[in-house]
Formats: sequence, structure tokens, C-alpha cells
Amino acid sequence: MSQSSDLIQSAQRTIRLEVEAVEGLLAHIDADFVRACEMILASKGRVVVVGMGKSGHVGNKIAATLASTGTTAFFVHPAEASHGDMGMITKDDIILALSNSGTTNEIVTLLPLIKRLGIKMISVTGNPESTLAKAGDVNLNVHVDHEACPLNLAPTSSTTAALVMGDALAVALLEARGFTAEDFAFSHPGGALGRRLLLKVENVMHSGEELPHVQRGTLLKDALMEMTRKGLGMTVILEADGRLAGVFTDGDLRRTLDRTIDIRTATIDAVMTPHGKTARPEMLAAEALKIMEDHKIGALVVIDSDDHPIGALNMHDLLRAGVM
Repeated sequence: MSQSSDLIQSAQRTIRLEVEAVEGLLAHIDADFVRACEMILASKGRVVVVGMGKSGHVGNKIAATLASTGTTAFFVHPAEASHGDMGMITKDDIILALSNSGTTNEIVTLLPLIKRLGIKMISVTGNPESTLAKAGDVNLNVHVDHEACPLNLAPTSSTTAALVMGDALAVALLEARGFTAEDFAFSHPGGALGRRLLLKVENVMHSGEELPHVQRGTLLKDALMEMTRKGLGMTVILEADGRLAGVFTDGDLRRTLDRTIDIRTATIDAVMTPHGKTARPEMLAAEALKIMEDHKIGALVVIDSDDHPIGALNMHDLLRAGVM
């Protein structure tokens, strides 16, 4: 029991110290932060993030966050930069250099070359009087009073502060650029948000020979055979001129059976849902899903601008596409 209590107290202490470190950043969101944002927004190049050790891991994440929110960025290991990777950096780029001490040898070694090439640099340090801080065109101060490590040695609060500063920078730039949810989706085409914001009805609908359809006046039993052949749990009913007359689904069939209608002699006209809810091919698949959910239906007919059915989709199609 005593050990459990000690573990909980240790975890709570760590969290409190890191919360204090993050709150301390508020005082450092100042004119230097604004200048850093303005430098990046005015740049014609990329943001090149560098950092060693734990700062390198944080730098990788910051670069990924920037890249996914509208600011082209990538990470370069400073030790590798000294052995050829500086060739990846152009004079139009901006270097975002992370070092809590501000004296990391692998980064300091690069400073003469950075200055000679005229590359602008934003330093992110815990010591505003350090070599790296003073070498930067602007310095973002991420100083913390104490690491969460009880020995005040292992990078904990300091890496959290640097990571949060990176997030603050990325989000400020995102908002300044007017970055939208659709822009985000283009950076994440394989994710759930990407599928919801990029996938259109035409990408998931069944069309051509896959579209179940019958004419007005067709016997119900023949319409059921068409539904069985196409396997969508529905069929479209067409007017003589090819426009949409109605739709008949598995749900309509259950309601028909409750009415004791003779399915051998009844025509589809007597049991179909006239016209029914529809979608357009250029609609987002997520919009089609909302129509289905709002009206508690499992399928939609897709029509063109002249009300001609050109496709159909159901909940299973949206599920397979990852829209829901």
C-alpha cells in the first residue's frame, strides 16, 4: 500500500511540475514569438528543424506538426548536417534550432556555416544568454525552473515546454494562413478526417451495370429478383424517360409484407417510396452519411442534374470506405 501511494505521489508531482513549466511559457509569448511567426510566414523556403538527443525527438515531432498544418518543414539531424546533410538546406529556408542548454556542440558547430550562407535561424532554448540564443535572429525562451526528474537531470519539464512552444508556433501559423479542415485533410489522406473531407459520393457509389433498376409497372417479384442480383438491398424505379420515379429497399419490403400484399401480382408502383432521398455525385460521402442518419434510411440514390439515377450507395459502402 505504501509503495502504491509513493508511485501515485511521484506521478502527481511530475504532472504538477510539467504543468507549471507549460504555464511559465505564457510569459514568453511576446514580441520575439511574433517575430518568429512573421519570419516563417514571409519565408519562401522551408522550416528546417534541428536538435540533438531528447531535443531531437521533440524537433521531429514539431517538424511533423508544422508540415501537417500548412508550414512545409522537415527535421535534419545536426550531426548528419556536418557530414553532408547541410546540402539539404537552402538560403531561403529558416532553421529552427532546439537546445535547452543553448550550447549543444553539434548545433554550435553549424553556426559559422549558417551565418556564412545567410540562413535565418530561430533558436529555442532554455537559456536566453547562451551561444545559440544569441546567434539566432530571434530566440524563443523555453526556460523551466525545475525538471520533473527528482535529480533535476533527465530532460522532462524542459522537453515538454519545448514541445508546447512548437505546438503554439504551429497553431499560430495555421491560423495566420487561414488553414482549413480540408487543407488538413489533404495532408492526411489516409486518416479518418481525410476520408471524411476528401471522399465524394462518386468515389463510393455503385454505377453502370451495378446499379439495380426497374421500370414503372414492373412486377414486385421481378423487382425483388433485380435486388437479389445486384446485392445492394434496394432497387431504383425509373420513369419512361429515365428519370427517378422511386426507390424500393429491404425496409420497404418488410413494410409491404406487413400489409399482406401478394408479391406475385403486385407491381412495384404500389409499394415503392416515391422519388425518395437522393444524393449528388459531387457531394462529400460524409454529407450522404448525414442524410441517411437524419432520415434513418440505409441507402441513397445518386442522381444527375436532370434527375436521372446514375448510382446508388448504402451504409455498408460508407463503412467500407471508412467514412463512418
